Amino acid sequence: MSDFSHLPVLLDRVVALLAPALDHDGAVLVDATLGLGGHTEAVLQRCELARVVGIDRDPQALALAGGRLASYGARFQGVHAVYDEIPDVLDDLGLDAVDAVLFDLGVSSLQLDMVDRGFAYREDAPLDMRMDASGGPTAADVLNTYSAPDLARILREYGEERFARQIANAVVRARETQPFTTSARLVELLYDVIPAPARRTGGHPAKRTFQALRMEVNEELVVLRRALPAAIDAIAVGGRVVVESYHSLEDRLVKRAFADAVRSDVPEDLPFVPAGHEPAFRLVTRGAEKADAAEVDHNPRAASVRLRALERLTPSPSAGVA
Repeated sequence: MSDFSHLPVLLDRVVALLAPALDHDGAVLVDATLGLGGHTEAVLQRCELARVVGIDRDPQALALAGGRLASYGARFQGVHAVYDEIPDVLDDLGLDAVDAVLFDLGVSSLQLDMVDRGFAYREDAPLDMRMDASGGPTAADVLNTYSAPDLARILREYGEERFARQIANAVVRARETQPFTTSARLVELLYDVIPAPARRTGGHPAKRTFQALRMEVNEELVVLRRALPAAIDAIAVGGRVVVESYHSLEDRLVKRAFADAVRSDVPEDLPFVPAGHEPAFRLVTRGAEKADAAEVDHNPRAASVRLRALERLTPSPSAGVA
């Protein structure tokens, strides 16, 4: 696959948020969700003093992005890792701190477009959904082994599926006859279980179930919960963490992590901030920024994006200067 026409969401705004932290010699960005490298390419083009460490758990994505970014030479380095392993990656590279970390969460264009990966519900494919296909349980394993209550829980929590219990019960009944192996059979079951009026609103009736399975298979919220504090701790003074999330649970974790970072230990009624108690971080964005109508029309994936950014103001007790 060599089609790099997919547009990164809020590309110009993301680069604008990162640029102030990358405007010096030796600046380093960690693109924690490299994907096809769209954000990284824009940073390398527009922030000429910066270099990028691109992390992805998907070997196919790393290979394609590496080819795309080869012309930048040593300014780009790809690393096969999960993004909660940021501290280990930086340690391996001999970096005490970096100047920026970017997360563009969710599934990548590559994974959606490669039918055999099983992320898309519009074509029949093996129920895999692993971002790193080299190991770990697949979506089929989840469907064929989880209890009905556990299936209902992940469909309700990760997919916000109103008919989670009914779908889970139907899956358990159906797998007694034949295990689930491909997406078409699951989609057919969803059409049977979800009432017709509900199918006519809110997009494709399989969208929420497939999202929930993907998030469970890849432990996305578990990983994000570990990755956010690691990224915040990793940035140097003036450094920024920028996050694009597409699910309410993801954005809630980001909002909470950023709120914890900017919280002051000085009583609100104190008329001044004592020396040594200055806030360590500030919020760069005012709440969560969203895409405007023009961007959504041009790039439908932007419809659900929530963009937040945080900047370090004082040195970290555990990180040095990049």
